[in-house]
Amino acid sequence: MRGYFGIGVERINKPYNVGNLFRSAHAFGASFVFTLAATYERRQGGKIDTSDSLGQMPFYEFPTLDSMQLPKGCALVGVELIDDAVELPSFHHPMNAAYILGPERASLSPETVARCDHIIKIPTSFCLNVGIAGVVVMYDRLVSRGRFAPRPMRPGGPTEDLPAHVSGAPVLRSHSAIQAFRSLPPLEEIALAETGREKKRPRDPNA
Repeated sequence: MRGYFGIGVERINKPYNVGNLFRSAHAFGASFVFTLAATYERRQGGKIDTSDSLGQMPFYEFPTLDSMQLPKGCALVGVELIDDAVELPSFHHPMNAAYILGPERASLSPETVARCDHIIKIPTSFCLNVGIAGVVVMYDRLVSRGRFAPRPMRPGGPTEDLPAHVSGAPVLRSHSAIQAFRSLPPLEEIALAETGREKKRPRDPNA
């Protein structure tokens, strides 16, 4: 599949949701993941048992919208339930894109919406969990931009073979500006997603 994509979330406050989204991003072949103005306290997991390749996937922490850097030619696509957003089934995904979702029980900030090149929405009756919404968007990108044998008109599997892939020349990209915001991989957050629950902190008796 030509192009690349990254995915991130604005003002996220639950590490479990961060880990769940980024674990799915790794499964769908994301090139990078990021947070914008995250409000949760990161707990570094130096000895977490997780995928080595996931640990190498670039993770960027942008403290403010002004500081957010994206590779040249990478379109920012917001995912938000607003009236003038394009419904996901009708959206043509950019070849190179960074998708950004809003936090739990809230929406993308107006400033972030204004920064986006496109706004899309998943045609549901109400908002989905941020991790589920991310999966839906990434799956739609995979289906619409990936190379798969065409679906037949009748129920069942494909009846036509997929044509052989023809590779083009390699493309070299520079990400020098964004490197200033690269952070340690979110292994602790991923571990929370893999265990399926938040780790409870001991209660402060003086609180």
